[in-house]
Amino acid sequence: MFAVGHMSLAYLIGKLSSKILKVNPNIPVLMVLSILPDIDIAIGTVTGLDIHRGPTHSLIVTLIVFAPTFVLYGKRAIPYILAYLSHFLIGDFFIGGQLQLFWPLLKNNFGFFEAGFLYINIYSVINITIELSLLFAAIIIMVKTHDYHVFFRSNKSNLVLIIPIATVLLPTFIGYPFAVPLYLFSPVIGIAHLFLLVIFGLSILNVIYTTAKKIVLSG
Repeated sequence: MFAVGHMSLAYLIGKLSSKILKVNPNIPVLMVLSILPDIDIAIGTVTGLDIHRGPTHSLIVTLIVFAPTFVLYGKRAIPYILAYLSHFLIGDFFIGGQLQLFWPLLKNNFGFFEAGFLYINIYSVINITIELSLLFAAIIIMVKTHDYHVFFRSNKSNLVLIIPIATVLLPTFIGYPFAVPLYLFSPVIGIAHLFLLVIFGLSILNVIYTTAKKIVLSG
């Protein structure tokens, strides 16, 4: 999946799980966690190692890393863990596959295709339709629940949105990690990424402006 699909999926799963558990997770953090597994792309680029969909996409590694968080925060940590897991247990499992889900115990590849079903390429009409559907569903729920307001509050935790801006939204417009800029081979997904880029950018600018204003007034 592209970033828009991962983040929309994480929001929907986080929203559903938080309602069931009666907790109130930080929505920007949920969305950031949904793209963190792909940090292995940057690591691979720097080190030259082929580790994509390996350690950071491992169910075993994820459970070990998040175990202390669950112990400390209990059920409040669950939406965040699910947001991270949604990246590869749902998104990458059905789109592309080739996941080392049980690394380092097993290095076998797992996925929808590996299980004997249809191979769905990230560039396919099927995937693009799924991602846009997830985005529209997320927007509808955000509007109905007024969750979209979180992006326009001067909450310093919104600064985490710098991560998706710098790692997956802006880079796709210059060709990273693809061979060509995203808008050239998938204009619709490019527009979706641009939409998120604008929302996240405005959110960060609002935090910076509000913080600077407080500093000036207090001084």
